[in-house]
Amino acid sequence: MATAVDLASEEFTALLVEEREDRVMVLLNRPGVKNAIDQQMVDELHTVCAALEQNPKVLIIAGVEGVFASGADIAQLRERRRDDALQGINSTIFVRIAKLPMPVIAALDGYCLGGGAELAYAADFRIGTPNVRIGNPETGLGILAAAGASWRLKELVGEPLAKQILLAGLVLGAEEAKAANLITEIHDPADLLEAAHSLASRIGRQDPLAVRITKSVFHAPAEAHPLIDQLAQGILFESQAKFDRMQAFLDRSAARKAGANSGTPASANSADGK
Repeated sequence: MATAVDLASEEFTALLVEEREDRVMVLLNRPGVKNAIDQQMVDELHTVCAALEQNPKVLIIAGVEGVFASGADIAQLRERRRDDALQGINSTIFVRIAKLPMPVIAALDGYCLGGGAELAYAADFRIGTPNVRIGNPETGLGILAAAGASWRLKELVGEPLAKQILLAGLVLGAEEAKAANLITEIHDPADLLEAAHSLASRIGRQDPLAVRITKSVFHAPAEAHPLIDQLAQGILFESQAKFDRMQAFLDRSAARKAGANSGTPASANSADGK
């Protein structure tokens, strides 16, 4: 049995980590190199993932000082050889992040390039600021975007735009990224983290087990449907949360009808006023 990971007791240098009851916020924290992703940051992200795999919570990822991540650390990347590429150092952690049980929110500001963009692509939600610059300039450095962009990006934005980004070095601004649904919201930099927490709270109002299973079913291969949907629904149909939440819905509905018939506001007949 794996030893439980206590994030509060871990020492992080490349990340700032804040754990709350229903979420974990991670700030990429290498401002001197615009939050470039190095081996230390990868190792610390693995530690966060290990904790969230054992104790599932929503994960928010952002950067410090107006930058999400400028890419992989070029100084380290330059020295990597064939065997390093075959290890999939960045792709392995990004796949692990994408597979976390609960949703992942990437809050983007400033540069979100190369490996930084691929980290964002691995998230379930991407929101940003007007300062976002997102893309994959890897071919200009003599390599390819091998940590997820080459296959995730066309699913996110479609093949024509993905080829512009991957083959022609196109970098999208915030409005272009939003038009392509690569990001879904644009907020002032001062409001970005608040918006990320608002989205996390919205997720938190759903049933956690239903969210976890829905995420798994969503990412299942096409040939697994509809059987996986039916099996997953069978699990949820037996959960106590399903009975409790549906009964609460029926109770609120009955209270609204009773209030309408009596002229009494529904909030007076409903425990939560909904």
